[in-house]
Amino acid sequence: MSVKWRLLAVFTAFAVMMGACSNSEETATTKTEKKEQTATEQKEEKPAETEKEEINYADVFKQAIVELEKAKQGQKVDFDKVTRLYEENLQTLVQKRDAEFQDTIDQHITTALAAGKDGSLDPVVVKQIFDKLMQKVFYTTIKHEFTEVEENWANMEEVKEEIEEAKQFYAILQPTVEKRDAAYGTKLADAINGAFTQIEDAAAKDDLLAFSLGKQVVDKTLMKTFYLATGALPHGYASKAANAAKQDEKEAKVEQAEGWAFYQSVYPYMKKHAPEEADYILKQFDLQTDVKTLDPAAINKAFVRGWAKVALHEYEESEESWGQDKSVITALEGALFIDMMESDLKTLLGDQAYASLHDQAQRYLETAKAKNKAEGEKLLSQLEATLNTVIEKAK
Repeated sequence: MSVKWRLLAVFTAFAVMMGACSNSEETATTKTEKKEQTATEQKEEKPAETEKEEINYADVFKQAIVELEKAKQGQKVDFDKVTRLYEENLQTLVQKRDAEFQDTIDQHITTALAAGKDGSLDPVVVKQIFDKLMQKVFYTTIKHEFTEVEENWANMEEVKEEIEEAKQFYAILQPTVEKRDAAYGTKLADAINGAFTQIEDAAAKDDLLAFSLGKQVVDKTLMKTFYLATGALPHGYASKAANAAKQDEKEAKVEQAEGWAFYQSVYPYMKKHAPEEADYILKQFDLQTDVKTLDPAAINKAFVRGWAKVALHEYEESEESWGQDKSVITALEGALFIDMMESDLKTLLGDQAYASLHDQAQRYLETAKAKNKAEGEKLLSQLEATLNTVIEKAK
C-alpha cells in the first residue's frame, strides 16, 4: 500500500473513533437538555459569536477551495496559502465543533493539508477531504445555532440572531443540496427554505414546538442530502467509485475518498441505532478497501436497513413520550427518515405500498399532535410492521 493510502487509513481509524463517541452527539430532540450547561461553558461560547461576526466563513472557504481546485487542472496548489486560510479563519470554528461533538475534524484537515504539502497525498484527494469535512463542520454549526436558539428562547433578539447565523451557514451548503436536487429530481432546497420560514414564523409567534419541528426538517433534509451523495442509487459516490474503478483506479480512489468524507456527516447518527450497517458502509469507503470490490448495491441496502432501524427507534421514542412535545418531534423524525428512503422504498415495496407507508407516517404525526392514543397505537403497529419488512427485504 502506498504512503497516501496508508495515511487515509488513519483517517478511517479516526472515523471509527468518532462513531464510538457518537452517543454524545445528541439527537435534535435531546438538545434542549443542554440548557443545563454550566455558566462557564456558556461564557466560553461568547468569543465565538464575536468571531462569527468578524469572519466571512463562506468567502474564506471559497478561497481555499479555489486554490485546492488547481490540483484538478494539474496545477501546483499553494498549500501554505490554504493552511494559512484555514488556521487563521476556520480552525477555531472546527475546534469548537470538535469539542462540542467529540469529533476529530481538525486532526483530519490538518493532517491532510500537511500531507498535500509534502506530497504524500494526492492534492485532489486533499481537496475532497478538506471540502467535505468543512461541509460537515458547517452542518454541525447549524445544529449548534439551533441549540442556542432553544437555550435563549426567552430572548427573541438573541433567537433572531442565531436563526440568521444558521441561515448563513446553510447558504454555504446550499450548492451541495441543489446538486442533489438536480441529480435526483428532489426538492430538498425548497424543503429547507420552507423550514427556515417556519422557524422564523415560530420565533415570531413564540411557538417552541413549531420551531423544533422546523429544525428537524432542516436537519434531516441535510442528512438526506449527504445520503444521496454517498449511498443512494444511482448517483452516490459508491456508484461513481465502482464505475470509475472499471477504467481508472486512481479516479476511483478519489471518488471513494469523497464518499468517505461525505459519509462522516451521517455516520455518527446511524452508528447509534444501526452499528452493523454503519460500520459496513464505513469499511466500504475505507481507502484500505480495494475500490474494485466496492459494492454500491450492498452499500445502498445497508443504508436502507440502517435508516429503517433509525426510524423504528424514533417511533419507539415517540411512543414512550406520548402526550409530550417530544412524541410529536420524534414522530416527525420517523416520517423524515422514511422520506429519506423514498426512492429505495418504492423499489423494494412498490409505489402503492410506499404511498401507504408515507400516509401512515403523516397520520401518525397528526395523531401524536392530537394525542389520540388509540389511533396512534394502531398506526404505530402498521409502521413498525412495514419497516421491519423493509429491513428483511434489504438484506
